[in-house]
Amino acid sequence: MANFSDLNPFAKREAHSPTSITTYKVLTLLSWVLSVVTTVYYDFESPHDGHLIRRTIWGQNYAHRSGFTQNATITSIYWLVLFILQLGYIGHLFSNDSAKVNAAASVGSHFIFNNLLHFGWVMLFVRSHFIWSEILLIINFINLTSLYFRHNAYPKGIHMPAVSGPLAWTFVALYWNGAIMVPAQHSFVARIFANVFIWSILVYGMFFIVIYKDYTMGFNLSVLAASLGVAQFFDRVIAFQWIFAFTIMAVLFVFTVIVAVPAWTGQEVSWGRRETQPDAERAPLLGDN
Repeated sequence: MANFSDLNPFAKREAHSPTSITTYKVLTLLSWVLSVVTTVYYDFESPHDGHLIRRTIWGQNYAHRSGFTQNATITSIYWLVLFILQLGYIGHLFSNDSAKVNAAASVGSHFIFNNLLHFGWVMLFVRSHFIWSEILLIINFINLTSLYFRHNAYPKGIHMPAVSGPLAWTFVALYWNGAIMVPAQHSFVARIFANVFIWSILVYGMFFIVIYKDYTMGFNLSVLAASLGVAQFFDRVIAFQWIFAFTIMAVLFVFTVIVAVPAWTGQEVSWGRRETQPDAERAPLLGDN
C-alpha cells in the first residue's frame, strides 16, 4: 500500500518517474495558459456575469483607491516579464538534461497550484468578491512560502519565475486586495495603517536579501514598491505613502545590487560573517589524499 508521501503531490522527491514528468508537462503548460489568458483578458475586459459590480483588474484598482493602489503600467510590465520567464521555466521540463527536468518537476506541484489560485483570484477580484479573493491570496501565500523554504537553491531560471516572482507579487497583493476589501479605504485611519504596513515590504525583502542572499526577491519587491509609489504620487502628492514607497524601492534596489553583483562575478557577500574558503584554498582534512 502506498504511503502518504507517495500520494502527496507536494512531497519533496529526489527523482520523478517518466509518468510524473509527463503529467507535470501537461498540467504545468495548461495551468500557465489558463493563468495568462485570464489575466490578459481581464486586463482589458470586464466580466459579463455576476450580480456585483464588475470591472477590469485595473478598473477595480482605480475605483477603490487606497494606500496600496498599484500603477497599472508598471505592474502589468512586471506580470508580462514574469509570464515570459515562466515559459523558460516550463522549457526546463522539456529539457534533455535530467537534472534540469527533475529540478523543474520538484517545484511543479506548487507552480500548478499557484496558477490555479491566481486564476481563481482574478475571477473573484474582477467580480468584486474581495473577501474570497483575499482568502485565495492567503492560501497562495502559504503555498508559495512553503515552496520557497523547501526549494530555494535551484537555478535562477527556475527560482525567479516559479518561486520568487509569484511570491513577491502575492505578498504585495495581500495588502492591495486587503485594502480594497476594507470599507472607507481613503479614511484617515486606513491611511495611517497603510503608512505603517507599507514598511513590511522593506522588512520582508531585506529578510530574503540578508538571510538567503536572494537578490531576485529584492528586485521583484523594489519594482512593485515603485509601482505603488507612482500610483500614490498621482493619487495624493501631499502624502507620506509615495515617499515611503520610493524609499523602500531605493533601499531594496541598493541592497539587491550589493548582493547581485558579487554573485554574478562568482563572489559572495558575507554580511560580516566569515566566508567559507574554496576547496582549493582550505587546509587539508584528516583522511584527504
